[in-house]
Amino acid sequence: MASSFTRRNGRFKQILATMIHVDNQGCITLTHNPVNHSRTKHIDIRHHFVCEHVASKEVNLRYMSTKDMLADMFTKQLPHKAFKQFHDALGVGEH
Repeated sequence: MASSFTRRNGRFKQILATMIHVDNQGCITLTHNPVNHSRTKHIDIRHHFVCEHVASKEVNLRYMSTKDMLADMFTKQLPHKAFKQFHDALGVGEH
């Protein structure tokens, strides 16, 4: 896997966009076209931060189905079958 950073003069410089997988297609659409709309007034400042980094190509958002989100193993209660699937995909030892 290629590194997203290179080191020059003791400092790191980002050369590839950081990939963030999300399961919300509306979020991806909004970051690429941040329109002012009555339904988007509640959006927090941190989301505008993400929009700026997507626009500058420092961050790339990619859709991933909810059923494939390995991080859900750490953030949600899952049925045993889904937990086992994620457990095996991560290569975690016996549980």
